[in-house]
Amino acid sequence: MSAQSATPGVVWFTRTVTAAGGVFAPGHLGELTQLVPFELVDEVLAETKTVQRRLRALPSRAGVYFVLALGLFPQLGYARVWARLTAGLAGLPGLALAAPSEKALRDLRRRLGPAPFKALFEVLAGPLAWPYMPGVRFMGLRTVAFDACMSLHVPDTPRNRAWLGRRRFGNGFGAYPVLHLLALAETGTRGLLGAVTATVAEGEVALARRLLHLLGPGMLVLADRAYDNAAFLAQIARTGAHVLARGSAARNPVVVQILPDGSYLSRIGTLDVRIIEADLTLTGADGSQHRDRYRLITTLADPGRYPATALVKLYHERWEIESAYYALRHTLLHGQNLRSGDRPGLEQETWALLALYQLLRMAMTDATATRPGTDPDRASFTTALQTARDQLTAAAGITTPAHPGAITRAVLATLLPPRRPRYSTRTVKTSRSRYPTRPTTSAPASTRPALPATITAITITITTPPPGQRPRPRRRKNYRARPGTYRHQVQTLMNTQPHRPWHHTELAATLHLDPAKLHIKLADWTRRGYLTRTKPGTYTLTTPP
Repeated sequence: MSAQSATPGVVWFTRTVTAAGGVFAPGHLGELTQLVPFELVDEVLAETKTVQRRLRALPSRAGVYFVLALGLFPQLGYARVWARLTAGLAGLPGLALAAPSEKALRDLRRRLGPAPFKALFEVLAGPLAWPYMPGVRFMGLRTVAFDACMSLHVPDTPRNRAWLGRRRFGNGFGAYPVLHLLALAETGTRGLLGAVTATVAEGEVALARRLLHLLGPGMLVLADRAYDNAAFLAQIARTGAHVLARGSAARNPVVVQILPDGSYLSRIGTLDVRIIEADLTLTGADGSQHRDRYRLITTLADPGRYPATALVKLYHERWEIESAYYALRHTLLHGQNLRSGDRPGLEQETWALLALYQLLRMAMTDATATRPGTDPDRASFTTALQTARDQLTAAAGITTPAHPGAITRAVLATLLPPRRPRYSTRTVKTSRSRYPTRPTTSAPASTRPALPATITAITITITTPPPGQRPRPRRRKNYRARPGTYRHQVQTLMNTQPHRPWHHTELAATLHLDPAKLHIKLADWTRRGYLTRTKPGTYTLTTPP
């Protein structure tokens, strides 16, 4: 409501703030509190046995909302985030807010631990799409995708290194340890069905097996070549879900039966599958062309209901999970490292970030659902995030929701245009390095344009191998070392006595190279099959077949 003041031209606006009483008042998340209410947080705390034993100035419920708020303001310290939580509550009658120190807030985080946040995320995780939403299903199947994220950097502390180790990049190591995150996402809404965390030493397929219980009938799993594993594909099929995965170029499946659309039936391990081989040509508005080859493995065996060209066009939906990781790493975290210096803190922070991300996706999906026919991927994650921050600071919509809420109004007012088919060159950007990536002359030049170009035509040609034969394997690349490189110098020297074992110190002394750097390169060449290690530090040339 508003009231006219005695000063001409000045109007005073007043509003009603409804929050929890006493020391529980700072425990809120603005309008997002409606999606994670007090009762849910209290139940999670009771389930994980993390309720305070005596009522303190910082109760556990307020601590849960505080850790969630840390994800909304990744660039601020503890005290300033607490100030955001209490900014809209200042001056309320009968409410005395505590002004805790940063040490008290840090102790609050340690008292809670990661368990309540993992339990909270598991309650919130799940499919978000409403039944009538466009862009979330293919022929009645809900599309989901597996993928890993290995770019969550953490502080370089001894405790973090002891758990996560150091990630190798080429001949060196990354500046920060990296937390390995793998998630199962709904591609239509980019909401998360589940997630697991681990070190980078654990493989993607092993982590994905821990999420197979989330799959079931009515789902279609999209996956890239990292999941082309016969046993893993069979495990997905046993859950009742279908799969559409990109096959490795090294795989040569047997052609059992050719189908009318050019695809063919085959068998991988114990699983009967259908394989689609297609050549794609993308033509851009600037006249550029890019060609690629797909080998897709699917359990959708009916070519009449699931045409090969439709499945080829569907596969790119797998990249929606990359957009989810981009929103998590860059929009929500703003490119910052995680805060915590030990494993319990990192796990707590990660589960809190995932829960906060899921809350924002829930609010965005509900907003687009109020306008039938709106694709959920048109909702702006940045708009939802900024509005949620404003609502938290103002302590608005905590228990008395408006219809529609501020997040819904903001999302609908800033809907993104329908996605344009575009493509550009694929580059790896290392934002935490001052040095550009070293160019390599051995890599083929990309045919993609340097700047995004609108795709004007997509040509799909289904290729069919002869029945009863294996598809022709791709031509192997020429792995001959280029003159002047380290490997060329080493192999030239070793060829003078091809059957003799060479110690890495002897090679380094003869070629005037750094022994430590050469030792790393020799181990890498051994893994790639160029050399054979006879004993520690000693190598011989690999005899070609």
